[in-house]
Amino acid sequence: MTVAPESPAATTPSLLATLPGHWYTAPGVFRREQEHLFEAMWCCAVRGAELDRPGAFRTVRVGRESVLITRNRRGEPRAFLNVCRHRGARLCTEASGTVRRSLQCPYHAWTYDLDGRLTAAPNLQKMPDIDRVERGLIPVRLREWLGYVWVCLAEEPPSFEETVIGAVAERLGDAESVERYDVAGLALGRRISYDVRANWKLIVENFMECYHCATIHPELTEVLPEFADGLAAQYFVGHGAEFAEEARGFTVDGSEGFGRFTGIAEEQDRRYFAITVRPQVFINLVPDHVIIHRMFPLAPDRTLVECDWLYEPEVVVSERDLSKSVELFHRVNSQDFDACERTQPAMDSRAYRAGGVLVPSEHHIGAFHRWVTDHVPAPAPAPAPAPAPAPERETETETEECP
Repeated sequence: MTVAPESPAATTPSLLATLPGHWYTAPGVFRREQEHLFEAMWCCAVRGAELDRPGAFRTVRVGRESVLITRNRRGEPRAFLNVCRHRGARLCTEASGTVRRSLQCPYHAWTYDLDGRLTAAPNLQKMPDIDRVERGLIPVRLREWLGYVWVCLAEEPPSFEETVIGAVAERLGDAESVERYDVAGLALGRRISYDVRANWKLIVENFMECYHCATIHPELTEVLPEFADGLAAQYFVGHGAEFAEEARGFTVDGSEGFGRFTGIAEEQDRRYFAITVRPQVFINLVPDHVIIHRMFPLAPDRTLVECDWLYEPEVVVSERDLSKSVELFHRVNSQDFDACERTQPAMDSRAYRAGGVLVPSEHHIGAFHRWVTDHVPAPAPAPAPAPAPAPERETETETEECP
């Protein structure tokens, strides 16, 4: 279902206020965001195909935690907090790897099977009171969707259907539209990691709007000319930006790509669709490949972004040249992240204490700001200082006069 766009002037005020600057710099704000967003909601962690055998693992940062994701002996994905239950050492210190049958702590050699159960430790037979299940690794909830493993640290996770799949349906008009791209069946053609010196919200805001596109994205606006007018792909439900007539593919020079996915609908051909799945995923859909961004905030002013380019398996296996396809969005990423890094220092300026403004084509960023402030509680007020005790009154003593 595609919703016809309404006139922006009829639905939004001319200017909206943004978040004030300290929301992008204050350690306390960042800590509360980690707790109430990234540690409470579903986050896209790893591409499932990277865990290609039992014992293959990856570690990822989710909120303030390191999460270990692997496959057990039956090939099922498992996720745990990456913490040994003995004395808290980091269990897996590498970002990725493969173990044969078990996970062993490099500190005191406590050993766990691939389902997280404690199986061995030096002198374990002399410690009969240890419950090997209770002292196993702390499990993390997970789901597989679009070929990725998603995890949630919350004891009672929110509905995946409502918060993740529902976000896609809200953007595209229905969830079936993304399924036509068969993202789970695609192969990883290229991955680029970006260490961005900017707050994660600046990156989200940048992705959601195209008011900047005519200024900093010459290659993108050549392929998607409507972006030069400042209207983002996410501005209207179901809208996809149409390719330029002369563009034969979604490539850096408009040259031909790799052939249209067989499953997509006619109205999805020669169009670009962008989706934000809060708090940390961007999905980009074009007729011959899919681009997925995953953000991992590391500090108030630092965010790791992993960007995957996904293609039909035969395109990757045949080693066809992906460079023109990858280069277009790699340039877009570099241009966007450079803009975010230029913006970050001003978030601490007195000029931005009260924030800035949003123009009508950015009204959906205002909705994102409201979502953040609805989920992240304000800091508790500092306790009022106790009143100072009243000074003791000096007592006058009578003295006898000498006769």
